[in-house]
Amino acid sequence: MSNPYKGLENFQFWRRSISTTDYHTFDPIVQPKFRLRKDEKIATAGSCFAQHIARRLSAIGFNYYVPESGEGLSDQERKERGFGMFSARYGNIYTVRQLVQLFDEAFETRTSSELPWLREDGRYIDPFRPNIEPQGFKDAKGVLEERSKHLKHVKDMFLNADVFVYTLGLTEGWMSKTSGDVFPLAPGVSGGSFNDTDYAYKNFSVIEVMADLNAFLQRLKSVNTKIKVLLTVSPVPLIATFEKQHVLVSTTYSKSVLRVAAETASREYDWVEYFPSYEIITGNFNLGKYYEDDLREVNSNGVSHVMRCFLRHYAEGHTQKSVRYDVVQPINKHPVSDIICDEESIAKTAF
Repeated sequence: MSNPYKGLENFQFWRRSISTTDYHTFDPIVQPKFRLRKDEKIATAGSCFAQHIARRLSAIGFNYYVPESGEGLSDQERKERGFGMFSARYGNIYTVRQLVQLFDEAFETRTSSELPWLREDGRYIDPFRPNIEPQGFKDAKGVLEERSKHLKHVKDMFLNADVFVYTLGLTEGWMSKTSGDVFPLAPGVSGGSFNDTDYAYKNFSVIEVMADLNAFLQRLKSVNTKIKVLLTVSPVPLIATFEKQHVLVSTTYSKSVLRVAAETASREYDWVEYFPSYEIITGNFNLGKYYEDDLREVNSNGVSHVMRCFLRHYAEGHTQKSVRYDVVQPINKHPVSDIICDEESIAKTAF
């Protein structure tokens, strides 16, 4: 009797590929679309988890492309002021709508109308990257001047990168009712003041996220024909939800939407790939071993597992057998606590 499941690969069956596999050897990647050379310029953006990927890429010899690097500053100053977290000093780009708006602003097809936000200490911040200057700016003019410089670096990054790694983080966000500007944090959290006349909460739907991601990819390809895109979904749960439901339920919704959007884009374009770091970290095969005690932050062992799989399949010159368990081990120079997330400000100011 004919059976379409006969003869399928082991990785297509749960028991063969997961139940009988040691958790640290688990590898869900099948038939990657492309390999990356170490001389290719790799740019990163997205949620907090993207910082883990950026650091490991640099540490293992890839050409981590950082056009906005804070030259002339000490390592401590660069860290405190948000240089090197990502390829440009944009802080966390949690929602795809933020990414689209950043691209359009960098290429001058859109102008944000939101004015700098005033903090309680009398200093000003950039509403689109609220934590890049811990001391803030002395006036609104300083914010705007610095943003103008920043956008030039962002444009250079999009034009010159060979690979763009974007980690999709959230569907929940806050936006201006008048301009549609989307922010990584709600007004009033790190600066500014919230009122429901000017601002609104927004939880993007799967249709909206898919449309935004498609729009971004088409824009990016139009200015950089050589670009390859690697999409990931952050395995870090929401720190808080504005929905009137449990934060775990909101997390599941958000990650599901982002995962569908990434999969759809990967199937649509041969130069776009979904990299399953989300599944490696959150999969029940590892029994939660890749999270810190708070069950939210990803630990170094989890990041190492992700990067082992990355090297095996995406790094030119590496093979399935050439990357051993003991490579890409945790890097003590950058502990997990060094990861900077704008979202943490919510928990700090919520009580």
